[in-house]
Amino acid sequence: MMSENLKIAVKAAIEAGQAIMKIYDSNIEFELKPDRSPITEADKEANEVINFYLNQTGIPVISEENKEINYSERKKWNVCWVVDPLDGTKEFIKRNGEFTVNIALVKEGSPILGVIYVPEKKELYFADVEKQQAFKKEINEESYETDYLQGAIKITPKRENGFLRVVASRSHLNKKTEIFINVLKSEDPNIKITVVSKGSSLKFCLIAEGKADVYPRYSPTMEWDTAAGHAICNAVNIKVISSDTKKELKYNKEIPLNSNFLVINQ
Repeated sequence: MMSENLKIAVKAAIEAGQAIMKIYDSNIEFELKPDRSPITEADKEANEVINFYLNQTGIPVISEENKEINYSERKKWNVCWVVDPLDGTKEFIKRNGEFTVNIALVKEGSPILGVIYVPEKKELYFADVEKQQAFKKEINEESYETDYLQGAIKITPKRENGFLRVVASRSHLNKKTEIFINVLKSEDPNIKITVVSKGSSLKFCLIAEGKADVYPRYSPTMEWDTAAGHAICNAVNIKVISSDTKKELKYNKEIPLNSNFLVINQ
């Protein structure tokens, strides 16, 4: 049985994905935010859809596209949603399909539910950390509400004998990441390096479903980039470790910038 909050998050993610694809199939225009990152009508419309559903839960929402709420108020929140309505806006603009909708429920700084939807591929990942269950499902957008679990495949990490598979981002393959990979290579010659253009949330999914073993991230990410993927990994007993604290990443911090981190299937 899925919790009511997870059902709502799944529905919000899928319908946000539908809104995104309507714009994806038309003329994509974008503006630049103050931090010089792009924003499109798809980001805005997906955000409206998600807020409509999540507001019904009575749980406050932190979203990349919502007005920032002062930490003096947020620090009182024991539970909150952390949302990226369109993770991979640059990929969306390029029309390469590698973008997602990310929704996580966070309790006392740790993700307890996670949903990642890939609108272009109609792939859904969802997880309940407390139940230690994570699933992947191909979505039929005409009948997805009948039974969210019907046809869902339980995912689990697995290691490929004799190999350690490292997944890294093509656009964030910086010096620190290269040093980390070279250290691994010096310790183990059986290292497979997979450089992908997938958004950060999908790299979490690759590890959770056993298609990679290590994801090092040595470039900036925000809480809404990682919370849903973190939940999916935690549900299959994979840790997301901060390079600064050597503990798991935390959420609803005063400044929502993550430290560098490492995701590893040990």
